[in-house]
Amino acid sequence: MKPTPGSAISRRRFLRQSASGALAGLAFPTLISSAARAAGAAAPSNQISVGLIGAGPRGLGVMQSFLVESDARVVAVCDVKPEQLQRARELVNKHYQNQDCATYTDFRALLIRRDIDAVIIATPDHWHVLIGIAAVRFGKDVYVEKPLGLTVAENQAMRAAVRATGRVFQFGTQQRSSAFFRQTCEIVRNGRIGKLKHINVWCIGSVPGGSTEEVPVPPGFDYDRWLGPAPFKPHRQDLCVADNLKKTWWFNSDYSRGFIAGWGVHPMDIASWGYPAMSDGPLEVSGTGTIPTAGACDTATAWAVNFRCASGVTLNFQGLPIAANGGSAIANARLWQEKYLRTRDHGTAFEGTDGWVHVDRNHVASDPVDLVKESPEAYKVRLPRSDYHAKNFLESVRARRPAIAGIDDAFQSDVLCQLSDIALRTGRTLTWNPRTERFTSDETANRLLACRTMRSPWAL
Repeated sequence: MKPTPGSAISRRRFLRQSASGALAGLAFPTLISSAARAAGAAAPSNQISVGLIGAGPRGLGVMQSFLVESDARVVAVCDVKPEQLQRARELVNKHYQNQDCATYTDFRALLIRRDIDAVIIATPDHWHVLIGIAAVRFGKDVYVEKPLGLTVAENQAMRAAVRATGRVFQFGTQQRSSAFFRQTCEIVRNGRIGKLKHINVWCIGSVPGGSTEEVPVPPGFDYDRWLGPAPFKPHRQDLCVADNLKKTWWFNSDYSRGFIAGWGVHPMDIASWGYPAMSDGPLEVSGTGTIPTAGACDTATAWAVNFRCASGVTLNFQGLPIAANGGSAIANARLWQEKYLRTRDHGTAFEGTDGWVHVDRNHVASDPVDLVKESPEAYKVRLPRSDYHAKNFLESVRARRPAIAGIDDAFQSDVLCQLSDIALRTGRTLTWNPRTERFTSDETANRLLACRTMRSPWAL
C-alpha cells in the first residue's frame, strides 16, 4: 500500500501488519526497493529516494546535506509539529522547484512507502532506536543522528536489527568524515606518538534548571506522538523550544542522557577510532559528576570519568560546566589550553611515550610539531576516507557496503558514554566486560543497562 501525501495510518492496522511482517523481524521483500537495485535493477532516475523523520533544526541541517547531492532525492518529510513540517516541505520544494514533497505526521506512514530507499532519523533521542529498527525492517537504509539509544539494551537491539536485515547504517558522528580527525587517528594507529599511554576527552556538560511550569500544548502539535514511548507527563514550558539552551528535553532523562552522550559521543568516538583496542578486554570505569535535582533538567552538568583498559591505556572523560554564552567555562578548559596550546569546548587528545596529538573540529596540534605535517602515504594503517558524511552514506547505499560510521562504531562510542553516565550515577568503580556486555559482579549497575519501560503500545 502506498499512502497519499499527508495520509495517516491507524496504529491498530500498522501494528497488525507489523506483527506478521517487518516489525516482527520476518522477511518483507516486497517493500525492499533498494535490494532490487543492489541486484542490478536501477531505481527510476537512478536516484536514491530519501525521507526525513524529525524536521527540527538538526533534521533540517542534515536534510540539506542530502539535497545538494545529485544522486539523492528527498521525497517526503515527517514531523509532529506543523511549523517544522511546513518548513521542511518548503525547503525541499524550493530546492527542486516543484510541489512534490509529501508530508506526514506519523513516521509509520512514511516507512511503508515502497519508493523510499533510505531515511534520515533526527527525532528526539528517545525515538531513535524504535524508529531505526522499524525502518531497517521495512527495508530502508538509515542515517541516524547521535546519540543512539537511551540504554545499552536499546543499542543492542538496533545493532541486532541492522545485522539481521543487512541494511546500511550511518551514525551522525560527522567527525569521521573530517580530514582532521582521520589524520589524528592515523598518527596514533601508526605509532607516530610512540606507545599510546593516555587519552583525554572533553566536552561541555548539560544545562541545569529548566521550567517545570505546565502550559497548554501548542495548536497542531501532536504531543502524545512526540512522547511516544516516554512516560506521560503534562506539557511544560520550553520542553521543545528552538533555543538550544532552553530546550529542556535535551537535558531530561526521560528523553535523553544529556550532553554526556549527546555531545560527548563526538570526542569519545574519535578516542575509539584512534584506539579501537579499547574494547578488546575488560574496562574499569569510575567517575563523579554533578546532577541537578531542581528544575526540569536532570542530566549531568559536569563530570570526571576515568577508564582503564586491559592494555593499561587510560582515558579521562571530562564534562565542563556550560558558560552563559553556550561554551565551556574558561577556568575548566585552562588545562587543555596550557597542555595542547589551544582549547575549544570539545576535543580528543592522545598521549604516547614519544609525544601527543590533539584534535578538534578546527585544528590538529602535535608534539613533535612536525607530526601533523607528515604525509600519510607511508603509513601502514590507513583509515577509510570520507570527505562528506551524507555523500559517504549515499555511496554506501549504492555499493551495499559499510558506511564510515557503521552500526558497530556507533554501538562502541555510544556505550562508552552510557558507561560513563552509569559510573557517575552509581558512584562505584565498575568493570565492563565487552564480551558479555555486562558489568562484572554488579547487578545494580546491570539493571541500568536494560530497556526502560515504554509507554503502551510502544516496545522493542
